[in-house]
Amino acid sequence: MIKGISHITFVVRNLDRTAAFFKEILDAEEVYDSGSERHSLYPEKFFLIGGQWIAVMQADEVVNRTYHHVAFNVKATDLNKYRDRIEKAGLELRHPRSRVSGEGESIYFYDFDNNLFELYAGTLDERLKAYKKG
Repeated sequence: MIKGISHITFVVRNLDRTAAFFKEILDAEEVYDSGSERHSLYPEKFFLIGGQWIAVMQADEVVNRTYHHVAFNVKATDLNKYRDRIEKAGLELRHPRSRVSGEGESIYFYDFDNNLFELYAGTLDERLKAYKKG
């Protein structure tokens, strides 16, 4: 039986730069740094973001941009705060997709390694109700 998501892993070119981004923009708590130890395929750091375990590994195999993304839930009143942090960090905002009224707002942005993130101010229930209304 699946209990939920254990962790999400991102592959990046620079662990320290990504750690700073996670801490400054997403309020991440760093809980592990492999340093010179090699318990996995690559050097890695672990973070907690909103209680979710996020693993970051440093390697050269970084993907091109796609719509694959991770969405973190935020309060609608905090969207401008996060947008300011993203712009200050020099990260690229992605134009949001068209929305159905009532489904909640989002900010989409790319990190330094083409990973797409979404900060979503809504819930699944709100989205399903908005989609039913059309």
